[in-house]
Amino acid sequence: MDGVRHAVPRPFLVCATQNPVEMDGTYRLPEAQLDRFLMRLSVGYPDEEHEIEVMRGASQRVPERLAPVIDIAGVATLARLVERVAIHHEVYAYVRRIAVATRRHPDIRLGLSPRACVALTRGARAWALAAGRPYVLPEDIKVLAEVVCAHRLLLTPDAGLREQTGAAVVAQVLAEIAAPHPAAAR
Repeated sequence: MDGVRHAVPRPFLVCATQNPVEMDGTYRLPEAQLDRFLMRLSVGYPDEEHEIEVMRGASQRVPERLAPVIDIAGVATLARLVERVAIHHEVYAYVRRIAVATRRHPDIRLGLSPRACVALTRGARAWALAAGRPYVLPEDIKVLAEVVCAHRLLLTPDAGLREQTGAAVVAQVLAEIAAPHPAAAR
């Protein structure tokens, strides 16, 4: 900041929130910044049971009383384990085909960057590890493609007028690009 470097702890994580209703006075993030967010998740509203639970316990829960489920060393260990999850060349090639298809899509002004491809393969490694597998399957790519890729796509003005979305383009591209056979991806 102001020409002075400040060290951040490792691992380092930034979470940002966005309220799609109250956008007055705010500006869209530039493409280069959007591309640095690993995922964009939509939480939505809780179902009836959980919303009532929130109402009942709202005055009883104090953040200071929350117990951590993992410490920093545990997160660092998981990150090292994620890097050891194997990705077959065919899966890398599949991710690249997806990216190229977005770059050539008529509704997209700016398609997926190499950074997006790295994010998708990294996320797929974590997904595979969470599933107890030491390798990524094409299905892992499909499961994460929307949350990792849709927010990175810049639509053409015409696509915006037709209310096209990045998520819809990702779904269309996934439907058009043949995934490698799971056995070939191991």
